[in-house]
Amino acid sequence: MKDILDELENRRREARLGGGQRRIDAQHARGKLTARERIELLLDEGSFEEFDMFVRHRSTDFGMENDRPYGDGVVTGWGTINGRMVYVFSQDFTVFGGSLSETHAQKICKIMDMALQNGAPVIGLNDSGGARIQEGVASLAGYADVFQRNIMASGVVPQISVIMGPCAGGAVYSPAMTDFIFMVKDTSYMFVTGPDVVKTVTNEVVTAEQLGGASTHTKKSSVADGAFENDVEALTEIRRLFDFLPLNNREKAPTRPFFDDPNRVEASLDTLVPDNPNQPYDMKELIVKVADEGDFYEIQKDHAGNIVTGFIRIEGQTVGVVANQPMVLAGCLDIDSSRKAARFVRFATPSKFRS
Repeated sequence: MKDILDELENRRREARLGGGQRRIDAQHARGKLTARERIELLLDEGSFEEFDMFVRHRSTDFGMENDRPYGDGVVTGWGTINGRMVYVFSQDFTVFGGSLSETHAQKICKIMDMALQNGAPVIGLNDSGGARIQEGVASLAGYADVFQRNIMASGVVPQISVIMGPCAGGAVYSPAMTDFIFMVKDTSYMFVTGPDVVKTVTNEVVTAEQLGGASTHTKKSSVADGAFENDVEALTEIRRLFDFLPLNNREKAPTRPFFDDPNRVEASLDTLVPDNPNQPYDMKELIVKVADEGDFYEIQKDHAGNIVTGFIRIEGQTVGVVANQPMVLAGCLDIDSSRKAARFVRFATPSKFRS
């Protein structure tokens, strides 16, 4: 029995190394955390329960049968954030560049099915080069299965995607169907095809940052809802956002303890709106002073600044905020701000989260 337990521990140790120490060191050198380090930061300490640690791919073409690391490039399981259940998958860039294979997709689909069954959110930590070309059509079919789960989960459980590396091709379609997308500055990219292909096809020279970096997607395209300086800040802020959200469409958002006096008097609000109608004022000042402890989680703050969207709490209850911002374009609605507000309202509307 001791030999069996030793063998099990050896396999676990090998699985935790992913693509090997050399690739882990390379990941750290780029300023990025490994898949397991990200999960440890995201979830409550000691709460993560991993599934399918020893899964391996089944491909035998192109010499793939000689390289079959445990986990097959993604770490999946469930845990808690501030005591509330969440399912999570974290793609491991050290294993075949985080590319999606048939078994990789099956692992993701499994935890998404469990999230739907148990009524808990799904958080995806994406760091993938796209489909694993050695598996051909089987890999692409895996994406189809993941997309189907995204559709089934829409409006049932919250889905959050965090882009933490160069996600290309099929790897960006799934996040685009989730409720929230966040990126990490300078290390994460989202594009259907990379700069080299763009240059070959259109003869246009464009950098990865210009094509699909955090600045592009938070300011211009509005694909991403926010960008953070590094992996640690990103995961900390996702924990904060998670606290505002309900677990599923049959539950209300959590009620948190609050320490502000509901009957407090905020005299500065009496003079917030100027007498001169042509003089702008900062709507965020009003939002922060109304919110419990001044805690305002803004969504898409770098895009369409003439409207403000986000979450606050009032007496411990989550409240969605949509407000015109007189400081930008006099708060007038245009196409970008209308789309931004509509997307947020569609998510926050009560009918989406209550039966």
